[in-house]
Amino acid sequence: MLAERESGVGGAQDIQRAAEESQGLGLFVRSLIGLDRQAAKEALSGFLNGKSLGANQIEFVNLIVDHLTEHGVMDAALLYESPFTDLTSSGPDGLFSSTEVDQLIAAINLIRDNAVAA
Repeated sequence: MLAERESGVGGAQDIQRAAEESQGLGLFVRSLIGLDRQAAKEALSGFLNGKSLGANQIEFVNLIVDHLTEHGVMDAALLYESPFTDLTSSGPDGLFSSTEVDQLIAAINLIRDNAVAA
């Protein structure tokens, strides 16, 4: 165990504790490595298909992709905080219909669910 700590590698207990604190090993790993940019775009493709988006809507979706690329998952509540509210103070509700907001949140939750299942 001492050699593991000296080399900067955690032991089995450290990995287990990190997984528990992250609510699962899949979320823990995803939080470390993020999500591939193309994978993030593909995960949102169901939401984007058939829609003709305006500039602010595109920017909003790009902010989501940026967050997913960096953090791997996101809590949908973040859509109502900066930098998302920098585009419109009411977050997604100011840019999308309530049905579209529900679809967007469902897509974000599916990304998280897929990480949990990993």
